[in-house]
Amino acid sequence: MPGRKLRETMLGKLTAAPFDALILGGGINGAVSAAALAARGAKVALIDRGDFASVTSQQSSNLAWGGIKYLESFEFALVRKLCRARNELIRAYPSTVQEIRFFTSVARGFRHGRFKLWLGAWLYWLIGSFFTRRPRLLSVAEIAREEPIVETAGLTGGFEYSDAYLHDNDARFVWGLLRSALDRGCIAANYVEALGSSRSPSDGVWLTRARENVSGRELQIRSRLLINACGPYADAVNARDGVPTAHRHVFSKGIHILVDRLTSNRRVLTFFADDGRLFFVIPMGGKTCIGTTDTRVERPEVEVTPEDRRFVLDNINKRLRLPRPLSEADIIAERCGVRPLVVQGAGASDRDWMQLSRKHAIETDAARGHLTIFGGKLTDCLNVGNEICALVQRLGVTLPYAQRRWYGEPPAAMREEYFHQARLMDLDSLTSKHSSEKLSTRLWRRYGSEALPMLDAIRRDPQQAEVIIETSEYIRCELDEAMRREMVVKLEDFLRRRSKIALVVRREEIWRAAGLREACRIFFGDEAEARIAEYFPEKSAEARTA
Repeated sequence: MPGRKLRETMLGKLTAAPFDALILGGGINGAVSAAALAARGAKVALIDRGDFASVTSQQSSNLAWGGIKYLESFEFALVRKLCRARNELIRAYPSTVQEIRFFTSVARGFRHGRFKLWLGAWLYWLIGSFFTRRPRLLSVAEIAREEPIVETAGLTGGFEYSDAYLHDNDARFVWGLLRSALDRGCIAANYVEALGSSRSPSDGVWLTRARENVSGRELQIRSRLLINACGPYADAVNARDGVPTAHRHVFSKGIHILVDRLTSNRRVLTFFADDGRLFFVIPMGGKTCIGTTDTRVERPEVEVTPEDRRFVLDNINKRLRLPRPLSEADIIAERCGVRPLVVQGAGASDRDWMQLSRKHAIETDAARGHLTIFGGKLTDCLNVGNEICALVQRLGVTLPYAQRRWYGEPPAAMREEYFHQARLMDLDSLTSKHSSEKLSTRLWRRYGSEALPMLDAIRRDPQQAEVIIETSEYIRCELDEAMRREMVVKLEDFLRRRSKIALVVRREEIWRAAGLREACRIFFGDEAEARIAEYFPEKSAEARTA
């Protein structure tokens, strides 16, 4: 099948001559490591036992924020680092990572007064080099006037400050980094599981046994260095391979629910939940994302519980004036994942855990040629990429283009040419009524230079601009791009990670959509019905009992 050609090519090249580095894990840490190393001239490979960005990196709040909450624990150096990283993301990805206002309400009796919090927001702005719009103090009357949806009873007022968010979903951002790595020679494949890695004492080369999880065939991959970027599974992988580390992870579970849009204003409504943690109402296209919880768990495998849903629904219903309270029936989709929080030493007490930040640590075993990335968050991803490059050089790998910029959107001239062509063909007149942005903007943000061939496809056949699933924003010509270049193996890869259809369209609507069958025929050919049944097992069960 044409859609499998890229992935099959990648699988064939994994067993070629030794790589400078093999990266285990295709989440945000693995993706930035691959993008940075490949762009600077390293021969790099990456594998993930599932799909790319299919664990923690698809379950975030979609925020790129500088860590304002860490001011409370006086982690000023960390806040400075995160703010600088956020600022650079906004500069480098202006179509994707964008400043957004956080409209924060403060309840009477909260542990910090409104004025103190507002001063903290000014300190945050200062630490962030005044890069964003200035903070603003809000009275109760101003909150009621500007956001009538907010319940003002019991408030002392609030404040407003700026951070950033991903206009698309987090998994799509990770895929963009992986795509840039592939364009620069990285060999990467999803659904390839590392079974074990060992280092030869004679030549110092790592040999990683791997299994391609679709066919079951085994591979052997050789590399000078091994980079463990397995996120919450990094500790287990190190234990399996006999790599001792000083750092380890503890886990915090967070969930979000997706509902129909609650407010037309493009801002994040911010509250302090009943447990004192920040609680967000975040725009996501034409929908609203609400959360999150913060529950300590012992294992990375988590699911949404009835208690989790009740926590989110209770907190939001208390804080918003809605025509009727939100209930489980209003939930379009849910997100649930763990945050791998890094600790050093024997462990952390419950009090320590409540104060743990999302900082990252990279531990290097120079004797073995092994690196492990612990913790981290999307905001800090560019720092991770640069640090990995520096450490890999220190371990003896030559990076011939060590000073090359490895991230960011295509050059301004290419952007101007794209939008010039889009205007000439009046592309935006084809924007779906369900779309939350103009079609020209969305295609550039998601595909960059690859959006130019899409314009040609739409010129030849305007039906290529038709939405494939009602209420989604995904158009027909994007299917061909995903089929050829995005290594879609399962239907979930497309619905949940290459697009965000599964987050903004109800499951039943997806099932009924005629475009679903068309998409599956393009992606999977004769296996289309099997892939649909795999994603919708409940429908098969209904058919058996009918």
